[in-house]
Amino acid sequence: MHFVPPPAHDETHNPWQTLASEIKYQNSWISVREDQVLNPGGGRGIYGVVTMKNKALGIVPVDNEGNTWLVGQYRYPLNEYSWEIPMGGGPVELDVLESAQRELREETGLSATRWTRIARLHTSNSVTDEEGFVYLAEGLSMGAVAPEETEDLLLWKLPLAQAVQLVMDDRITDGVSVAGLLKAEKVLASRALR
Repeated sequence: MHFVPPPAHDETHNPWQTLASEIKYQNSWISVREDQVLNPGGGRGIYGVVTMKNKALGIVPVDNEGNTWLVGQYRYPLNEYSWEIPMGGGPVELDVLESAQRELREETGLSATRWTRIARLHTSNSVTDEEGFVYLAEGLSMGAVAPEETEDLLLWKLPLAQAVQLVMDDRITDGVSVAGLLKAEKVLASRALR
């Protein structure tokens, strides 16, 4: 396979200039900042940035038979039901793997003996600086679920291939879940070729 390199340019050059910055709102999870800026074309404007106080964490658990688990819940901001991989947030100062292990146990009751980080992503880089990580969890064993007070969860065990088809059919639309399931499928397929 032949890869084409990107065009030559200075990736460290920032064409934006921040003139002033003010926190407009914050709570335990987010901070909303409004910056007065000069944009790359030299025009004045504002830029709103949502800073997350947690890292986004997603887990694709896969058992020896090729099954995975999805978590279903009603998402308040969307005003609709959403099927997703197990996920949540981990405080920025904590190890992301520890937080991912906790999230998997809380939401599914599963523990894993093998963890592979398969993705680093930015969830919506035009409005937030949120950084996310997705792990492939294998060597699974079942325990008790312990969802948070804000979570009314339904678990669905299904073949990974079926979960990927739900992504392709736009039935799974959460960005972390889409990236995680597609990357997990690719990682597992490349392992099978070795």
